Amino acid sequence: MAGRGSGGRGDRLRELLSQMEEEEKQKKAAAEAAQALLRAQAPPQPMPGFSVGRGRGILGALSQSAAASSEPAPIRPMGRGAMMSSLIAQRTEPSVSRPIEKVTEAVESLSLQPRAKPMPVADRPPEVHTGTSGTQISMTSNYIRLQCDPDKGMFEYFVRFIPEVDNVKLKYDLLSTRKDIIGDTRTFDGQTLYLPKLLKDQVTYLDAVSKLDQSRVQIEITFQRKRNLAECVHFYNVLFNRIMHILNFIRFGRSTFNPKEAVPIPEYRLEVWPGYVTAIENHEGGLLICCDVSSRVLRKVTAHQIIQDVLQGSRSGDYKEIVQATLIGNSVMTDYNKKLYRVDDIDFTINPSDTFVKAGKEVSFIDYYKQAYGISIKDSKQPMLLHREKLPKGVKKVQDEPKMIALVPELCYMTGLTDEMRSDFKVMKRLNMVTSLPPNLRQAKLKKFIQIVNQNPDTCALLANWGLQMDIDSIPLTGRLLEPEKIIFKNDRYTKSDIADWKREAGEYQMLEAVSLENWAVICTRRDDQIAKSFIDAMRKVAPRAGMMVNSPQIQNLDNDKPQSYVSALRAIIQSGLQIVVIFFPTRREDRYAAVKSICLVENPIPSQVIIATKLRGPKTMAITQKIALQMNCKLGGTLWGVNIPFGDTMICGLDSYHDPSRRGASWVGFIASINREVTRWYSQVVQQGVGQEFVDVLQPALIAALNAFNRENGKFPTKVVFFRDGVGDGQLKTVHDHEVPQLENVMRSIQKGYEPKIAFIIVQKRINTRLFTLGRREEENPLPGTVMDHTITRRYYYDFFIVSQHVTQGTVAPTHYLVIYDTLNWKPDMMQRLAYKMCHLYYNWPGTVRVPAPTQYAHKLAYLVGQVVRKKPSAALNDTLYFL
Repeated sequence: MAGRGSGGRGDRLRELLSQMEEEEKQKKAAAEAAQALLRAQAPPQPMPGFSVGRGRGILGALSQSAAASSEPAPIRPMGRGAMMSSLIAQRTEPSVSRPIEKVTEAVESLSLQPRAKPMPVADRPPEVHTGTSGTQISMTSNYIRLQCDPDKGMFEYFVRFIPEVDNVKLKYDLLSTRKDIIGDTRTFDGQTLYLPKLLKDQVTYLDAVSKLDQSRVQIEITFQRKRNLAECVHFYNVLFNRIMHILNFIRFGRSTFNPKEAVPIPEYRLEVWPGYVTAIENHEGGLLICCDVSSRVLRKVTAHQIIQDVLQGSRSGDYKEIVQATLIGNSVMTDYNKKLYRVDDIDFTINPSDTFVKAGKEVSFIDYYKQAYGISIKDSKQPMLLHREKLPKGVKKVQDEPKMIALVPELCYMTGLTDEMRSDFKVMKRLNMVTSLPPNLRQAKLKKFIQIVNQNPDTCALLANWGLQMDIDSIPLTGRLLEPEKIIFKNDRYTKSDIADWKREAGEYQMLEAVSLENWAVICTRRDDQIAKSFIDAMRKVAPRAGMMVNSPQIQNLDNDKPQSYVSALRAIIQSGLQIVVIFFPTRREDRYAAVKSICLVENPIPSQVIIATKLRGPKTMAITQKIALQMNCKLGGTLWGVNIPFGDTMICGLDSYHDPSRRGASWVGFIASINREVTRWYSQVVQQGVGQEFVDVLQPALIAALNAFNRENGKFPTKVVFFRDGVGDGQLKTVHDHEVPQLENVMRSIQKGYEPKIAFIIVQKRINTRLFTLGRREEENPLPGTVMDHTITRRYYYDFFIVSQHVTQGTVAPTHYLVIYDTLNWKPDMMQRLAYKMCHLYYNWPGTVRVPAPTQYAHKLAYLVGQVVRKKPSAALNDTLYFL
């Protein structure tokens, strides 16, 4: 290798000089090749007065020309030889002059050629999975069609500047000077230009003058392609954000609000801002905008008032701790710029009189707000709120400590509701009158929004420039109403209900499988002893009607309600043969509840029922006791009711995750699976995974245990397995498909040789903005339970559908979105939809349908109990019962 030979130093120097001469020959050949290529391509000549290019472009041209040469590349020295060669080069004049001017002209044609045209993304036809069962009904929704002008769209161009311009802002300014050709509407990122129209020529040359030095620049705009709708969705969403800005709406999170139509609630010092949340998507029925009505509750009280209230009502020693506990973690809105900030800390060492650096000068907070907003701060000694600024998405952390923004409490209004407000029935009832809108009022607000956009000349012009126009009304739809499900009880008794409610029958008919209470215990404080005895008497009256016999329990009275007293009593009373323990709490307390559940789930596994004593005071004691009796029967392994399951040998599974809100604790995954043909008995497991982790990587052991439980119950493994997975957003669908589904396939292959059951994996989304309405005689109404929508507003490239499974008496019902991301069952859409709706009837904590399938709701309940309360894995002895209800 050069520079590492075994000869003397003289030989080495001669070798290096020879290499340098060879390099000069190569450079001369490169220059001649560049000039020849320039003459062959004959690029457009730059305008007179242009300065020649320099820098990296020359190197690019030289390297390309050298690559084209037939002569071998010289051997470059390395190590100490490289250093010696460099020293010699500094002291030796080149033997051949280099035509820099001519090489540079060649570089202009080589380094600035338009990039190759990108391959267009194929706009596939939509996936259609439409059912036929049920009765057809006329409907509408909160989707509005965006009409697209076929002569317009998003045309992509490649832009280059001659000579090259590095500053993106300068590039944008140069383009802005030629609005006569490209127009006012455009999007430009420094290299790619998007226009709503097609320019006349394939390559357009424009002359421009720089405002910085009055130099002339030539702009070359080369047409690349016309983008299809599937590629423009993100841009259209950004475009609608601009429309909201034009309408002077204020953005909080993903919603925008109109402060001009704020609804004051002065008796509670509250204010409700109405708003909208919008999303544009290329659906099965074309380009549609989903627009849902939203609201934001603001408190007409500042953080400064909160601090003063704490100061007046507390001792000086705990003042700071109470203020921190009250404010940290809450969101505030600064009135001067209408922005939301989360309070991450409070600094008691600084106040508005202190200074900060602004544009290289120190200025006090008092002077800054006076100069910038004309606001006079009254209290100059108040502590400052601190907000930790988040880095933009995709930007890496560049400093050890994040930037903190100081906020003046006097200028910060509190948002949201306190726990005290949420527990106040009168406050919540008053708020529901404003925020919980029935279908007709919700649609009226939607139509008003359409009118605002269509009647504003600026928003209309912006949409028209991109070839878009919003319809004047929401789209009409045709839905299907499924037949009501038959709810089956013992002795072949059943009921059907159009509103999917069977409260009365659940109290009068006997349960499918009742477990008698022969050996059970009750723990309560002495002051709640009478309430406990009344409960026992009520149980002995209502439970037998449901088929559940009840013996007298053991009663353990406590002298106080300390958590340790309950723990000691449980350890003493739990023994072999005890079926269930009932614990009475005087009031709600998280520490007490956690202590009791830890004993009953982990240390001494036994089903347990916690009751707040005050709930059993009043005229509804018997009704509440009846619900508790049904819940206790489930925890003992009993079954309340069932529905007709038309297919056998099928295991239905539910999955959901719980994450610690602080993002410090571990995440827990609830997994539940049916183990009998009637889908009324369940096997459950909860497993721990990484902090904040949504994607489940612990499926395999849980699924193996569930399959073995099914085999023990039925003598064989299931031939079909259906998974309902909750907690997955749109951006996570592919990851779940690629990460979790393969785990299922690996488990099936490992169970036994040749075992290959059919699998369906269904994502359940309940936090959606879609709303469905039945068209009544005069106005929009809530759809009945069992309403299915599987076309037009469904995803263009997914197998999905919506089901309304609940009946609501207030507000607007929300459908549930189902996405089948993996399916080897090959069932007809009717069967898949019917199964999803059937599962909504089997949640035993409520005598009616729930919004999501029962296995998903069970998995959520289990993950929440363990993640929020116990934080330890429960004993496997409880896995065969619904102990977490």
